[in-house]
Amino acid sequence: MAGTLPAAQPARAAAAQSITVDLGAPEGKVMHGANGALYGLGDDGVPSDAALAPLKITSVSQKPDGGLQHPNGDAVAVSKSFFRNGGGDVNVMMQDIYQHWPYEDLGLDDYLTKVDSMVAKVNAADHSDRFVYVPFNEPDWIWYGLNTKDPAAYEKNRDRFLADWKTVYQRIRSQDPDARIAGPNEAYYDQRLLPDFLAYAKANDVLPDVMTWHELSPDSLTYFQSNYDHYRALEKSLGISPRPVSINEYANRRDLSVPGQLVQWVSMFERNKVFADQAYWDAAGNLSGNVVRTNIPNGGWWFFRWYTGMTGETVKVTPPSPNTIDTLQGLASLDTSRRQAQVLVGGASGDADVAVQHVDPKVFGTSVTATVAEADWSGYEGQHAAPRVLSRAKLSVGPDGSVSVPLKGMKQMSAYRIVLTPAGSGTPAAATVPWSASYEAEDATITGGQVYTQGTVSNANGYATSGTKDVGSLNTADSKVDFTVSVPRTGTYDLSVLYGNQSGAPSTQKLSVDGGTATTVSYPSTENWAYRGKTDLTVDLTAGTHTLTLAHGSNEVTLDRIDLTAHTVPSASYEATLADISGNVSYDYGDSSGTGTGALVLGSGGKAVFDVYAPRDGYFTVTSRASAAVQLSLHGETVAAAPNKALRLYLVAGNNRITATGHAALRSLDVTGSGSTRGALTYEGAQATLAGGARLVESAYASSGTYIGWLGNSASSTAAFTVDAPRSGTYVLVVQYSHNDRRDNGHAYNTDILSRTADVTVGGHTQTVTFKNTWSWDDYWTLGVPVALKEGANTVTFGNASAWAPNIDRIQVAAVRG
Repeated sequence: MAGTLPAAQPARAAAAQSITVDLGAPEGKVMHGANGALYGLGDDGVPSDAALAPLKITSVSQKPDGGLQHPNGDAVAVSKSFFRNGGGDVNVMMQDIYQHWPYEDLGLDDYLTKVDSMVAKVNAADHSDRFVYVPFNEPDWIWYGLNTKDPAAYEKNRDRFLADWKTVYQRIRSQDPDARIAGPNEAYYDQRLLPDFLAYAKANDVLPDVMTWHELSPDSLTYFQSNYDHYRALEKSLGISPRPVSINEYANRRDLSVPGQLVQWVSMFERNKVFADQAYWDAAGNLSGNVVRTNIPNGGWWFFRWYTGMTGETVKVTPPSPNTIDTLQGLASLDTSRRQAQVLVGGASGDADVAVQHVDPKVFGTSVTATVAEADWSGYEGQHAAPRVLSRAKLSVGPDGSVSVPLKGMKQMSAYRIVLTPAGSGTPAAATVPWSASYEAEDATITGGQVYTQGTVSNANGYATSGTKDVGSLNTADSKVDFTVSVPRTGTYDLSVLYGNQSGAPSTQKLSVDGGTATTVSYPSTENWAYRGKTDLTVDLTAGTHTLTLAHGSNEVTLDRIDLTAHTVPSASYEATLADISGNVSYDYGDSSGTGTGALVLGSGGKAVFDVYAPRDGYFTVTSRASAAVQLSLHGETVAAAPNKALRLYLVAGNNRITATGHAALRSLDVTGSGSTRGALTYEGAQATLAGGARLVESAYASSGTYIGWLGNSASSTAAFTVDAPRSGTYVLVVQYSHNDRRDNGHAYNTDILSRTADVTVGGHTQTVTFKNTWSWDDYWTLGVPVALKEGANTVTFGNASAWAPNIDRIQVAAVRG
C-alpha cells in the first residue's frame, strides 16, 4: 500500500510497528459514543442534513435557548435538525445563559430564576426527554475555585458548591421530575472532589444521572484510562449504581479535524463505552472542525463516517504503546451477521503490521479480502474526496486463525481503515494509486516570510499544521516560497495547497514553474491564518526536477504544505456492503471480483444509503453495479438505474446521500466526473427583479461584477428571478452568496459568527434556508436547495421579512437528472 510519500526517504526505514486485533475478544456493542461535539450545531441546517445524518451523532452539547454566551447554537433550536438526522441526546450547558466568560456571578437567586426559564423551554420542546441538563460548567474554577491549594479554602468552596448543586438539582426536578441531570462537569478529572461530591450527592439524593468531566490535555491520552478506572472503583465503593459517563469536552485544537489524532481519542472512549463531545475552540456549526462550509467533508468527517459505519461489537485492540501520546492506536469491530470486521488505526508514521487474530472460519471461511483505505488530513476548511482505496488483496487465513495486513508509508495525521470480508471466488480488482508527493513549506526556499511553529504537544491548543510548522508573514512585494519538486513523468498533476487566509477577502498568489509565465492561485478566506483551508488546481510538468514558486499577489496567505498527485479523472466506487442499510437486506460474498467486498442483496423494503462526494456543484456520471434495475433517490427525486448503465445526475458540492431500493444484488455505486454544468441554467443577480430597497452592489469579487445586497429586513424587500424550466420536475437551486455577520462577545477564543436566513418561494411554496457565514463579505459560497418547478416560466423569490438575507451573487438551476 502506498500513501502520499515524502519527497525524501530516510536512509534506513524503521522497523514496522505491530498492532493486534483479537476478533475473539468482544468488548460490547459498538456504541459510537465518541462522535459528539460541543456547539457542533450552529443553526437548523448548519451543518447540512447530508453532512449530519451519516455520522449518527449520539450527543451534542449546546447552550440554552436565549443564552447570551454565543449568538447561536441554542439547544432547542438546533435539536430539530439533530433529531431528524438520527441524533441522540442534547446536553444543555445551562450556565451558557450568561454572556461573559468566565460566567458573571450574580448570585444563586439570579441563577435559579434563569433555571426556571430554561427548564420551561425544554419542557415545551419536542422530544424533551432527550435533553440532559448540565447545571454547572467547570465549577473547579468558575464561581467556586475548587482548585485552591489551601485546604481550608477548598473545604469552604466545596461546601458552597455542594449546597448550590443540591439547590439547583432540586429546582430542576421540581419542574421536570423525569429530568436527566449531568455533573459535576469539572475541567479535569478531580480525585480530590469526586469522593466528597458523590458521597454528598448520594446522602442527599441528588446524584447526577450522567457523570461528566472534561479531558482537554494531551496528557488525557495517557491518563484517561486510569481516571475512568478510578471513577468506576469509587462508584462501586460508595454503593452507587453505574452511571453513564460523558466526557462532554475533549481534545485540543491540534487534534480536531486530524484523522490520525482523532483515532487516539476515539479508540479509548469507545473501548470504555463512554459518550464524548469534541471541544469547541473556534466556530459553532462545523461539528468541531469536521465539516467544511455547510456540506463539505474534510478528512476528520470521513474518519467519523468510518467510525459510525462500524457495526456489531468492538473487539480488543492491543497497540504497541497503550495510553501513550501520539503513537499508533486503533479500534476494531466484528459483525458476524454482516460477516465483516473493520479496523481503524492511526496516530503514527512509518510502517505497521495489523495482526488480526481468531478469524473465525465459520464467519469468514479460509481466506478473506482485505481492503485498506486512507483518510488524510485536509485542514479544518479543506475538502476531502471519498477516501482512496490503497490496497485490496485476497489473503489466506493462517492455521492459527490469523491474518496480517501490512500498512506501508503511513502518515501520522492520517487514519486508515481495514475491512475484512469473506474472499469468495474471483480476484479482487487491484487498487489504482496515482503517484503523489508532499512538500512542506518550511523546507522550501523562503523569501520575505517567516517560519512559525504550531500545534505541538507543548502547545496543544496551537492549530493543527502539517509538520507542526508553516510559513507566514508573506506580506511584502517580493515574498515568495520556492518548492523544489520532482515528478516521475511528463503530464498533468493535481496541485493542492494547504493555506490560511485571514486578510478579510480572497487572496491570490502567482504560481510559476521554473521562472516561467505566472498564473493566479486564489485562496478563499479562512477563520484565521492558521485555520487551514485547501485550494486545488492543476499544473503541467515534464519529468524531472522543477522549482514551483508561489509568490505574493493580492493580500497575504500562510503556506503550510503542497501536494502533487498525478492527475486522473475524479472517480470513486462506493461498496454496497459498506453502505448504511435498513429493511430487508442480506450479504453475498460468493464473488470477490471487482471491488472485492461482495454484494448487498436488496429485498422488499430494503434500502442502502450511499454517501457520495462531489468536488463541486454539477453533473456526474453515476453507475449502479447491480444484477437488476434499482431505484436511486437523490434530492427528493427518484430515478430508475438500469444495471451497469450510466446516469447523469446533479450532485451538490460536498456530501450527497443517495438511497438505493429494489430487488437486486448491488455491488457498488460508481461515480465519475468533475462536475459539468452543461444543461444548468444560470441567472446573475442583475437579472432579478428587485423591490423594497434590495439593490445591486458593485463588487470585483462577484461573478459578473455585481451582487444583490440590502435584501430582506422588510417584507417588501425581495429579489425575484424568472426561471424557465425545460420540463416539470425536481431541480436543484444553487445559490451563490456571501455574508459575514458576527457578534463579538469578547470571548477568549470562540469566533461568534452568525448565520443568515432567506425565505425562498417557488410556485407558492416557501421554505426557510439557512446560509452559514462565509468568513468575509467578498467570499462567495454555494448552497444547493431542492425545488419543484413546472415546465416554462417559474418565479423564484428570495426575501426575509424580519432580518437581513445574505448577499446573492447569482443562482443556478439544474434538473436532478440531466
